[in-house]
Amino acid sequence: MLTIRSLGHACYTVTDGQTTLILDPFLTGNPDAVCGPGDVQVDFVLPSHGHSDHLGDAIEIANRTGATIIAPYELAVYCARQGAKIHPLHIGGGANFPFGRVKLTPAWHGGGIVTDEATEYAGPPCGFVVTMGGRNVYYAGDTGLFGDMKLIPQRTPLEVAILPIGDTFTMDMVDAATAAEFLQAKAVIPTHWHAFDPIRCDPKQYAALIEPKGIKCVILQPGEEAEF
Repeated sequence: MLTIRSLGHACYTVTDGQTTLILDPFLTGNPDAVCGPGDVQVDFVLPSHGHSDHLGDAIEIANRTGATIIAPYELAVYCARQGAKIHPLHIGGGANFPFGRVKLTPAWHGGGIVTDEATEYAGPPCGFVVTMGGRNVYYAGDTGLFGDMKLIPQRTPLEVAILPIGDTFTMDMVDAATAAEFLQAKAVIPTHWHAFDPIRCDPKQYAALIEPKGIKCVILQPGEEAEF
């Protein structure tokens, strides 16, 4: 059994009761966050790209807990320069871990680390297919719709997919509904839909698009969790 918990915006923990991963740990400055980075105890940190609302507190959490950051090569190297323990991967590649496996998928988005002085190249953004407890979870990260999503379930039948629906910077609901059909997951968790005005929308409208197609929609408010 896997437990997926929303910590706000696009941040989730995934655990099988023995190992815990955190995805896109943006907590500091996150208006929807239910905790701070100091409250998090995890074994692995998976940032999908370098934007501040996704890389977030990854380095602080990794350095405090000793967790390993799993990320695209360039982003992982950036984190290592800040003292973090890393396991770099790249798009299409994967690796086995004590809990299972992580594979990186494409994501159509940007990935630079933006500061007041410059934007540092941090490699391409990615999605993650996480295999844990014999179940496969697809976390799309920030992405637009792309046709090769159809290939993901051919290799790894999905228990759940976590898909952005907020438009502006990612898929909108209609494209995310198509993505849900492509992915054939038993359930979809909509994400990236509330923390900031440009992306704010009602996930119940998304549920109304996919549930008539036989796809379960699991809406997690910040702090809520679901078992799969």
